[in-house]
Amino acid sequence: MYIHKEGHKISFITLICFVILTCIILTFAKGWVKWPLEIMVLAISFFIIRFFRMPKRELLDNPNKIIASADGTIVVVEQIFENEYLKTDCLQISTFMSPNNIHVNRYPISGRVVYTKYYDGKKLYARNPKSSFLNERTSVCIEREDGKKVLVRQIAGALARRIVCYAKEGETVKQGDELGFIKFGSRVDLLIPLDSEVHVEIEDKVKGGQSIIATI
Repeated sequence: MYIHKEGHKISFITLICFVILTCIILTFAKGWVKWPLEIMVLAISFFIIRFFRMPKRELLDNPNKIIASADGTIVVVEQIFENEYLKTDCLQISTFMSPNNIHVNRYPISGRVVYTKYYDGKKLYARNPKSSFLNERTSVCIEREDGKKVLVRQIAGALARRIVCYAKEGETVKQGDELGFIKFGSRVDLLIPLDSEVHVEIEDKVKGGQSIIATI
């Protein structure tokens, strides 16, 4: 277990604030109020630092499988028409990431990044179906050697304050490698080929880089 690079700065600031607030509380707070305040500061600091935790994980490497891009709960499994880039019918599989989940996002397949685009938007609750096209989001499409494409959509939620995307058009990426990070609550949509065999259902719990979402 270690702290993800996206959390180094905020974790350091959190620790400094914890020390300062603890000194203030112990110096100026009187009576029974002192310890509840200290516990509250400790709990908030622990939550912030814990959010950026990264467990050591053995990643799946299987070219015929589509793996989960995020830890969380499956909230959507449905057929849609993807009109942003793929321009075709496909299967949408969405994972809701609560603040308690690991928030790094991973590439579901290996291939070449052929499309990336960031959209500014709202902060609707990430379980809301409208969040897929109204919320702040980043779309990334990976194309395999056989021409099959998978589009990953990172979506900010009500608590999310920043989407980080490492993908660059034209680069070759490996299944399971880090695609990006979403800070404080979010959702990830996978748009996969219509003829894929899906292996998850709504309310299933999945782990990014390990759980098999579908077979192409």
